[in-house]
Amino acid sequence: MEMHQVRYFLAVAEELNFTRASETCHVSQPSLTRAIKLLEEELGGPLFHRERNNTHLSELGLMVRPHLQAMHDESRATKRLAMDFIQLKKTVLRVGIMCTIAPTLLVELIASIHARYPGVELSLVDAGAKELNRRLLAGELEIAIYCLPDQPEDERMHTMPLFREQMMIVLPASHPLAGKNAIRPKDLNGGNYLNRANCEFNGYAGKFFDSDVSWKMVYRSERDDWILAMVRSGLGFAFMPEYAVNDPGVVARPLVEPEFFRQVNLVTVRGRPYSPAVGALVREAMRMKWHGEQAIAVKNVAAVGRRPSRLAPSGASASG
Repeated sequence: MEMHQVRYFLAVAEELNFTRASETCHVSQPSLTRAIKLLEEELGGPLFHRERNNTHLSELGLMVRPHLQAMHDESRATKRLAMDFIQLKKTVLRVGIMCTIAPTLLVELIASIHARYPGVELSLVDAGAKELNRRLLAGELEIAIYCLPDQPEDERMHTMPLFREQMMIVLPASHPLAGKNAIRPKDLNGGNYLNRANCEFNGYAGKFFDSDVSWKMVYRSERDDWILAMVRSGLGFAFMPEYAVNDPGVVARPLVEPEFFRQVNLVTVRGRPYSPAVGALVREAMRMKWHGEQAIAVKNVAAVGRRPSRLAPSGASASG
């Protein structure tokens, strides 16, 4: 059964005249008649009785008409949904956002998407980098913004670098080290450490420190705002990305000897077909400024489509 056969049948059922029905459907009468005949053969009986100038539905035609009408209506509704999706009039985009990224820039990106593509509804998933990576591969997300400095390059992923930021030591404003321009690991020896559970450097950064440097972990949380509150209260120091430090009651100083940087990327899965909404988000991410600068992928055209290098402290190997 073809949809054009259903459409022709419904036109004849409405007009009760094959000539007028063919005009309504913009098709020749022989073509319409032939399509109706094929439909009758498939359904096993006549759908119309044609008695001179009196055309009317048969019992079979009366029985199947509401079902064929529902089929036709569903087909049209499906086409409308598909067209809205393709034209970005009404589509949901599942986006993963690394929970350690400062929200300021993300708000700007979301606002830009809403302004230029009002039909795109962003469904945001806030999680750690490794969880976002898993969900992206599993097809639970279409695109994500995160970084995994402790992971080797993954051939399955396509990454577009957005921005780079230095990792900082965060201290209460009254801390004796707050007056320094930079802080070395040995300066923190014996101090109280406040661990960010979702930090992408967990289990990775420590191996680059001297073996005689140690500190005591006194608190661990998945919430960066709680960590900042603890630092402000003088309970210890934290290791955070530069742009995530937004508490006026603390100070952030670069960690040196070694230094650590993270490169935040827009990530998709290679070879996977994507909705037009993904393209819209990519365009906006490449168009906007990230901390006052163009996305790295835009500044370095040669880097577009290439996978970024594994990030590492400057004392170990070059970062991307």
